[in-house]
Amino acid sequence: MDFSLSAEQQELYDSVVAFARAELVDDVGARDRNGTFWRDGFRRMAAFGLPGLPIPAEFGGQGAGMLETLLAMQALGYACPDNGLVFSLNAQMWSCMVPLAHYGTEEQKRRWLPGLCAGDLIGVHAITEPEGGSDAFAGLARARRDGDDYVVSGRKTFITNGPVADVLVFFARLEDGGKNKGLTAFVVERGMPGVVQSPPFEKMGLRTSPLGEVVLDDCRVPAAHRLGPEGAGERVFHSSMEWERVCIFGSHLGQMERQLEETIRYARQRRQFGKPIAKYAPIADRIVDAKVRIEASRWLLYRAAWTRDRGKSAVFDAALAKLFVSEAHVASAREAIQIHGGHGYMVESGVERELRDALAGTIYSGTSEMQRKILAGFLGL
Repeated sequence: MDFSLSAEQQELYDSVVAFARAELVDDVGARDRNGTFWRDGFRRMAAFGLPGLPIPAEFGGQGAGMLETLLAMQALGYACPDNGLVFSLNAQMWSCMVPLAHYGTEEQKRRWLPGLCAGDLIGVHAITEPEGGSDAFAGLARARRDGDDYVVSGRKTFITNGPVADVLVFFARLEDGGKNKGLTAFVVERGMPGVVQSPPFEKMGLRTSPLGEVVLDDCRVPAAHRLGPEGAGERVFHSSMEWERVCIFGSHLGQMERQLEETIRYARQRRQFGKPIAKYAPIADRIVDAKVRIEASRWLLYRAAWTRDRGKSAVFDAALAKLFVSEAHVASAREAIQIHGGHGYMVESGVERELRDALAGTIYSGTSEMQRKILAGFLGL
């Protein structure tokens, strides 16, 4: 098993780093304070080709495998300081674009994927409900067939990109004559009658990634907008979970690498009692532990992508990587604040923002508790 990068893979990584450093370095501090989504930055990422990486070329993408896509997300996380912007891109790719690529009809793919690849459209899925959370499939949203349409009603919350999305994969339980026919996915568009998108919620971290509610009130959705067969909603939802749990956390890996470099630079420059604080064992030990977490995260993620690219199930590997990387990121971000001391606690340093942004990773894409439940099942527990 060789995880060394080919010349082409290294070139991809380096090109994304160079792009992000040249095009995505606007003042993230101001956007974080104001909770502002950088739409122009999103378009720049699309013009570079990032959203379309895993999408077939005939629909505007590049047809890349999971490992290449992971490397691009890692490079983006490393070189782009706007973690919220990176997260919004990931949310579109894994919750909207990949399900469309896997389950969409030819007409659906041609209608929405080119615009999503080009940055003309922003997409996401809407599954979480106020009473849901980790029990994602216990939703109250309902749909019924009425001629050539479905009439869909329901309220979804904590929807990343929800306030700005143009295309949403909306999940509802299909009922026919009182009989529950199962969770079904529908593609709805901004501006359709009955679609209401809330203003962005104010939140602790990832403040540059808009999050809000999406409500459908007797929205008439054409049957041609149904994604996959009736009752296939769970399959549609799960179709991208391996991609999501690997590639989003590739971005986390890149963010940890950037943070470690910045922390080492600070520890070498900051002097206490006549010498750089990096020379004190407690500081050096924290830095070494952060490096260990990075390398362990790297190989867990690369192994999951390598497994998936060989046509094998990576459910176990993806859950393992997601659990470890999300918690490692929080640990490293907290230690970075400790090393920076009072300076790290100040907003203007940007160090505390990394911790606020990292904390969400233990919740989205399935909480740490849910990942442990998945892994326990594989272990026969």
